[in-house]
Amino acid sequence: MAFNYDKYLRVNKMPTLWCWGCGDGVILKAVIRAIDKMGWNMDDVCVVSGIGCSGRFSSYVNCNTVHTTHGRAIAYATGIKLANPDKHVIVVTGDGDGLAIGGNHTIHGCRRNIDINHILINNFIYGLTNSQTSPTTPRGLWTVTAQYGNVDPSFDAAKLATAAGATFVGRESVINPDRLEKLFVKGFSHDGYSFFDVFSNCHVNLGRKNKMGEATKMLEWVNSRITTKIKYDKMSEEERKGLFPCGVLHEDNEHLEYTKAYAKVKEAAQNKTKINFEEIK
Repeated sequence: MAFNYDKYLRVNKMPTLWCWGCGDGVILKAVIRAIDKMGWNMDDVCVVSGIGCSGRFSSYVNCNTVHTTHGRAIAYATGIKLANPDKHVIVVTGDGDGLAIGGNHTIHGCRRNIDINHILINNFIYGLTNSQTSPTTPRGLWTVTAQYGNVDPSFDAAKLATAAGATFVGRESVINPDRLEKLFVKGFSHDGYSFFDVFSNCHVNLGRKNKMGEATKMLEWVNSRITTKIKYDKMSEEERKGLFPCGVLHEDNEHLEYTKAYAKVKEAAQNKTKINFEEIK
């Protein structure tokens, strides 16, 4: 039986504005299937997005949505979650939106361990604004801001999130939508900051301009850069060069989620007592 996406979408907004072959649609459908698996009521879900191709995400999902300013999606989502700790907050950013102008907010969202599900659509470029270098653009590629080839080293977004304190970190790509859906379900079930580094393709503003081919060729390039965590862990350092592991990369259930920690602040203020920091890891 075919999955019914319509009840989760703003059908009047279809078709999407994403380019033909863009991976954003694959991610959208995986998110919807994961929400369905979680059994969440859409009235209890809020999708927050920033600016960029990923920013259009919030326009298409039929739930509470906030389309925010560039780089500030995590800041908005933090306020939403603190005001509504019983609701499910999903944030969608691009690699530029979430790691460049919004990198500071991402770091502190991870540090606080607030129960936000942060999906970073990583297509290695500023796609919407015509091909500027992003924090994940591989060295050597042409961009409008690096016309002799990008010389900047790139972030490993998953390692950054782990180091900053996110208690669930995973990576998948649009090549494997079933694995992506399962990763979302695991992360959505986690009580804390869940960070998903999702490799996708921008065959228009990265692929064409670097003569990498159309969507299918670009997907082959994405696929050449990933492997499973199980295989990655067995590789030598030399074999790992240029490869990124996929799956659940980090999970920590020992730290108290931020809205629960902040509830203790409110309780102490109301009772005019001190916070028991032994209860907050």
